[in-house]
Amino acid sequence: MKPSNHPDPFKQARVEQGVSDIDDQSDPVKMVLRLKDVRKCAHNWKTYSSEATPGRIVVPSEVNIRDTRQIPFEVDPPKHGGFRALLDPWFKRPLQDDYREKLREQIRTLIHDVNQQDSIEAIYGFSLLLQSRALTLLMNTPEAEAETFIGWGTHVFRSEDDPLDAGKAQQLYDYIEQKIDEAEINPSEDLFSTLLAAEVDGERLSREQIKGIIILTFAGGRDTVINMVTNTLAYLADHPESLKRLRDEPEIRTRAIEELIRYFSPLTHMGRVTTEDTTVCEHAVPADSRISLCWASANRDETVFENPNEVVLDRKINPHVAFGFATHNCLGATHARTIMQVLIDELCQRVDHIDFLSADENIEQWGEFERKVGYHSLNVAFHPA
Repeated sequence: MKPSNHPDPFKQARVEQGVSDIDDQSDPVKMVLRLKDVRKCAHNWKTYSSEATPGRIVVPSEVNIRDTRQIPFEVDPPKHGGFRALLDPWFKRPLQDDYREKLREQIRTLIHDVNQQDSIEAIYGFSLLLQSRALTLLMNTPEAEAETFIGWGTHVFRSEDDPLDAGKAQQLYDYIEQKIDEAEINPSEDLFSTLLAAEVDGERLSREQIKGIIILTFAGGRDTVINMVTNTLAYLADHPESLKRLRDEPEIRTRAIEELIRYFSPLTHMGRVTTEDTTVCEHAVPADSRISLCWASANRDETVFENPNEVVLDRKINPHVAFGFATHNCLGATHARTIMQVLIDELCQRVDHIDFLSADENIEQWGEFERKVGYHSLNVAFHPA
């Protein structure tokens, strides 16, 4: 097996039961594993709600490290619609030519720098830098702010020895409070100032609501984007023929990006809380229970995807759910896709091949399942085109 492969640990349970039970801080979770069932539950927000106690729909639960509701992520309709109407135009800005050109310059500069080095550790020497600098574009803040984000590491709520680090989370909260204070005194065109001036359903946003939106902006696309970029580098290093094909056949790049996102599924799953007694795959689920929509399992569903455990760069039928599904689809999906599009374009133009040197895999443990989500470290060497 090639070192960049990501095995599917869910297959047997998905085929035989369709669900699996895991414990999370004494608050059990029933994982939903089949694509059809995941989509059905995601669509039915009335029964499978996101508007539970803040942090409870996240797996692992964050109820012990935050009480601020992430918006619109932890809000159901009809309130959810008002927040999405406000936020969608801002988060669609990566489609604009000037935004893409600024992102291209960031990535071009980063590739130029690593092309000059004998080798790099890709997470801290590439992916974290890329994600942090791109985040300044999304928030419309000075690029110098990226140095602060880089200093936080790969996850805003987790540290190397603590999967739920309250102290690290407080660091983010303090930063957000400071930036809101600064925006109140000296408004600009950044996201903080924009939210201070915004209204939803005729009412100005509260400070708590603004904090909830900003926390989601930081947390939602942090480790997921870093994992996606790192896994892509590992795959292209391990499959030099794929980088050559992407260079020679630019017309398949859009499909290839969706396929890499499906295959790697950077977020394993996301939860919901039941509002009534219900059943999933003929398994009873009482009211006020947690389920998780396992995107990673659904994206390997053999009843939907032909050769699901292979990367098929020109896959034509690809209804993946890596960015969620239905009402609560990922707010930052356009930003993430744009990062991948520009990254692939620039790698094809500026890198001949990448050598895979060594890696330490990052394995998540979910009950009986061990899932490779990425790497703790990845050492590669870029060779300029």
